[in-house]
Amino acid sequence: MKWAYLVAGIALWIKMIVMPNPTAELAEISIVESILKDTGVSNVVSGIIFRNRLYDTIFEVVVFTIAILGVKFLLANETPIRTLVQFSDRPSIILARLGATIAALVSIELAIRGHLSPGGGFAAGVAGGTAIGLIAITSSAEWMEGIYKKYHAATWEKISVLIFVILAAITLVGWELPHGELGALFSGGIIPLLNILVAVKVALGSWAAILLFTRYRGLL
Repeated sequence: MKWAYLVAGIALWIKMIVMPNPTAELAEISIVESILKDTGVSNVVSGIIFRNRLYDTIFEVVVFTIAILGVKFLLANETPIRTLVQFSDRPSIILARLGATIAALVSIELAIRGHLSPGGGFAAGVAGGTAIGLIAITSSAEWMEGIYKKYHAATWEKISVLIFVILAAITLVGWELPHGELGALFSGGIIPLLNILVAVKVALGSWAAILLFTRYRGLL
């Protein structure tokens, strides 16, 4: 049997060395130009994520939601920790909150203009989560959780996922908003809305995870 494997391996090697690979004789097509035409957005990466491979993006959002639920489930039976390790010196607190302000502004910029320049919903959500994390390590856990509950962040997270799935399903059916002028802020049809919804979902989901790890681990 080993001889059969050896002969098959030699035959495959000869095939790769001797026989040329067939090439399709197609007219030269610019993939970037075709994506620009299909999506109407300058950032073709956003066009691919929110149109060409929208099925994948839907499940990425769902997987992130399941991950947050998994954190809640795994830590549900643990005892909240009493000691919280945080920054206590004034310079560190000021620098962390300055970084949080910058990260929050970057998050808003990426969410609103992610279809025009590098960025997008996931990057915006990560920047927003970073801002929340920097605030968490410089503020009391009770205050952070109070703000989370006061503005019903958990509810808005669920609403953003629901709206995203509905809009994505409508897009997959074939219905789209007008693309508008390429390069303008209001362009790309429904893609800017999907960008913003993903940013909200990721940022609020990160906030929920931060609160849980702060409560049960003392820090992130």
